[in-house]
Amino acid sequence: MKKCFISIALASLALVSCDLDGLITLIPESQITPDSYFKTAEDLQLFSNTFYNNLLDKEPFSIESDVFVKMNPSNLIRGGNDRTVPASGGGWSFTNLRKMNTLLGNIHNCDDEQAVKEYTALTKFWRAYYYADMVRKFGDVPWIDRELGSADEDLYFPRDTRETVLQHMIEDIDCAIEDLPGPWAAPSTAYRVNKYTAMALKSQFCLFEGTFRKYHSSPAPFEESYTAADGTTHDYKYYLELAAEAAKMIMDSGVYRIHSTGNPNSDYLTLFNQGDASTDEIILAVNYDRDLKIKHDCSREMTNQTAARPGMTKKLVDMYLMKDGSRFTDKPGWNVMPFAEEVADRDPRLAQSIRTPGYVWKTGHKQDGPEFAFCQTGYHPIKFVQSYESKAYSTDNSDNDMPVYRYAEVLLNYAEAKAELGTLTQGDIDISIKLIRDRVGMPNLDMAAANAKPCEYLSSAEFGYPNVSGSNKGVILEIRRERAIELFEEGYGRYFDLMRWKAGYCLNQPFHGMYIPGPGYYEFGDDSKYTFYVGSSSASGTKYKIYDPSTGDETATDEIFYLVDPNTGNYAIAGVRDALKSVPHSFDESKHYFYPLPEKELQLNTNLKQNPNWK
Repeated sequence: MKKCFISIALASLALVSCDLDGLITLIPESQITPDSYFKTAEDLQLFSNTFYNNLLDKEPFSIESDVFVKMNPSNLIRGGNDRTVPASGGGWSFTNLRKMNTLLGNIHNCDDEQAVKEYTALTKFWRAYYYADMVRKFGDVPWIDRELGSADEDLYFPRDTRETVLQHMIEDIDCAIEDLPGPWAAPSTAYRVNKYTAMALKSQFCLFEGTFRKYHSSPAPFEESYTAADGTTHDYKYYLELAAEAAKMIMDSGVYRIHSTGNPNSDYLTLFNQGDASTDEIILAVNYDRDLKIKHDCSREMTNQTAARPGMTKKLVDMYLMKDGSRFTDKPGWNVMPFAEEVADRDPRLAQSIRTPGYVWKTGHKQDGPEFAFCQTGYHPIKFVQSYESKAYSTDNSDNDMPVYRYAEVLLNYAEAKAELGTLTQGDIDISIKLIRDRVGMPNLDMAAANAKPCEYLSSAEFGYPNVSGSNKGVILEIRRERAIELFEEGYGRYFDLMRWKAGYCLNQPFHGMYIPGPGYYEFGDDSKYTFYVGSSSASGTKYKIYDPSTGDETATDEIFYLVDPNTGNYAIAGVRDALKSVPHSFDESKHYFYPLPEKELQLNTNLKQNPNWK
């Protein structure tokens, strides 16, 4: 049976609480105080276990972007008037930071020197992890590295510059890299932070900062943001070099590799839907365990009509290369192909990410095309979906682990940092991108060919990144393609990639679903056959638009396309290409690169400044 650290974290909450206020409330002060508690390695472990439970994202599969949307997108994706300044909350919280500083402020009570060294390093890892998230969301934030009392004047702290915060984060993460334990060979668990987890975090947040500074050329969000309190500053190259260096340390260690059993048509999917995290590739994971009744809701989200009905957008489908490495979007008629033709002979990761002909979910029963009642776009996700026989389709009944860091992302971080620095070589690609593609039998990326003819689709204003330029434009675009495909539905991922690339405009690009020419009978696989017909809008309040891809014309209509299952006669509103056109999505370049600070915090602490243009 797996040892579940989420359950340990919950147990530690019951035993000692995760907050000093809780200690006083739950346990008599005469029995346990900060001075008397942090005495043993077990005390330190129990207290620090709460960070795993409190900070790690347990449902990365639910995070939306321009390439993965739900039937009713979140306000973060809708933007416009749907995205407002919250009264409180909104991600602006220092509760977990207070716990970290409590542990660090009292860790000297422990006489076990090795435990003090290890748990100091672990807590500094979590503090860097916490601040990486805060900087991504808010930009400049207060740096707090000590316990604060209720009467402490520093409770009314101003925001420190992001350069100040980043330098402290680097100090913390370097301590974690130095003092956290191995493993020195293949790890036995993916549920504990080790020194390589710290390297992965460093490569991730330094890549974020380096590319952010490169593409956001002016300091953000404030003029002083890129200058530390002591007057020093660093350009984007400094952070990109740190990102590449941290990634290369993991690569050179030989501890991790790309998980592969020699089955290119299934290894990618199996990595994510099996119960236990594969420790050869996954560096850190959130542990779920059916026996301990610690489960999540991913499979139901993807296979139930009453759930979120999420789907991949056509923009990402079009990014997948052909199996021979050529570009799908170079094919004539790529934007109006029937589904079966569209998904044929593509990068095998496409058929391991969405339902395509041949997919089997229930033994002996193919579900090899989309269930339109379950998926708004028609591109029906299967990544993280467990088998029908496991009954994972029931509410909160999935038990596959959720990856936080895996080796494939480290390789992508390395390649991207080197490409953005202008120091990438074909040799660098051979030890990074090639390894990822080898798993699924895809040809290697040819740097010279990519730069000689950058992808028009990925360069376009309608689908890609028009702000990428320079001699490495082609290979940067290809690495972004690889990242979007390989890390689909994972972690903080795509949304914050767009933020660091100053590509929020991608959230203004069309959200297309599957192309359906019009009413008629269609086959999407052996067991996925539907008839589309026109019905009256009086049957539903939803209005769709008819879209002519040959002319680009859009015409509002009161008629709706319905889907009829010829086997049962049941019908549902279609998840056709234009279904998402009725959903507004508006990214404001002047303010949406940063979250707003909540109103209550600004009222309580007048030293804080709101992020630009939020009112």
